Amino acid sequence: MFAPATERRRRSRLLGWFWSGLFWRTFLLLSFLTTLSMASWIGMINVFQRGPQVEQTAELLVSVVTITKAALTHSAPDLRQELLLELVSNEGIRILTLEPTDKVDPPPSTPLMPDIAARVRDKLGKDTRFSRRVNDMPGFWVSFDIDGDKYWLMLERDRLAGLTRVQWVGWGTVVGALSLLGAALISSLVNLPLARLSAAARAIAQGKPPAPLPEKGPKEIIEANRSFNQMVGDLQQLEKDRAIILAGISHDLRTPLARMQLEVEMANLSTDAREGMQSDIAQMDAIIGQFLDFARPTESATFTPIDLSDLLEGCAREADRLSDVRTTVDVDPDIHVLGNPTDLRRVINNVIENARRYGKTPGQDVAEIDIACHVRMTAHGKRAVVEMSDHGVGVPDDQIQLLLRPFTRLDSARGQANGAGLGLAIVERVIARHNAELAVRNREGGGLLLQFALPLAQ
Repeated sequence: MFAPATERRRRSRLLGWFWSGLFWRTFLLLSFLTTLSMASWIGMINVFQRGPQVEQTAELLVSVVTITKAALTHSAPDLRQELLLELVSNEGIRILTLEPTDKVDPPPSTPLMPDIAARVRDKLGKDTRFSRRVNDMPGFWVSFDIDGDKYWLMLERDRLAGLTRVQWVGWGTVVGALSLLGAALISSLVNLPLARLSAAARAIAQGKPPAPLPEKGPKEIIEANRSFNQMVGDLQQLEKDRAIILAGISHDLRTPLARMQLEVEMANLSTDAREGMQSDIAQMDAIIGQFLDFARPTESATFTPIDLSDLLEGCAREADRLSDVRTTVDVDPDIHVLGNPTDLRRVINNVIENARRYGKTPGQDVAEIDIACHVRMTAHGKRAVVEMSDHGVGVPDDQIQLLLRPFTRLDSARGQANGAGLGLAIVERVIARHNAELAVRNREGGGLLLQFALPLAQ
């Protein structure tokens, strides 16, 4: 009872997939217009060709019968047999005496036959008969009389036949196939510039420098591609300028911070005051480090095969040295992925640090962090799926995506009370440049879970 509904949903998804693509949408529209034009053209041919074809066929029959009748009437009796043989051999015309016992089939059932028969009877007489087979002999038969004697005249069908249905279907199939190929070619040519632009935009979204778009073709395409290439150049220059500015800020700020740290150590301060100032200086230095990590680009040229299993276990061992962190590791051995080892280590450490600050287990002063990594089949093929979760209070569902925004502070229990709000933003930025997607959701039983799938190394 559910099969029809399932089939309808399947067809709806298939139709939606076809119609969602610009190439298929253009191709289907061109195919529909081509089919409609062909149908209209064939209909017009049938309408305008009907009258001339009927007239031509009727005139041919009347002429053949009249000439044959005149030839037989005016020829000498001893030469009629020779004349009949010549008509058969040269013209394909056979003359037989019409007998009442003849086995006669009805005339050909074509749309033009009634009109042809009416025109021929107007010229040869109302008693004229037609048949497609007489005494099991195929052909196009027409009756006539000479001085009261009845005869059959047979013409070969090839002389009267137009295009048959099979020929019409074959012709229409060939023209339709050529039209579909033309529609596919036109759709490809129309959509190729847009496909290139879309691919270049996806490359930018993944942090990869796209190849320059060709500045050729129609004026509109040239202008669009030129503007896009200029935009890409401006973005790359902006990225370089930002890295230079942040590097300068790091140098200019960390130098006085180092002097302040030294002065605090040497100053005659109370223990609480010294520790408070040292904590502030360390927090300022950490914020500067986050700015640099967020601005630092992750180039695909730096990707190398990495033993992800060893990397995760090493980060977990380092985290366990902290007094307020306890990790549980479930990692398959020898999982190798393609990426930048420094950036991936920064991702894992940022997630652990985020859980240590804001994901402590309720009622305890310890952050329990679960780390798992297994090879699974995903929509993009077989990948290493990493899951990291804590046992804290989690985040309201409507505010989860805010965690990935840079410089965002939440008012909930996991809000960014300290720091610049770049920890998970750095994670999302690095993961995106590793051709992976970051999924963040609340863990069943409480806490926050982060999942990302990295491409395996060949």
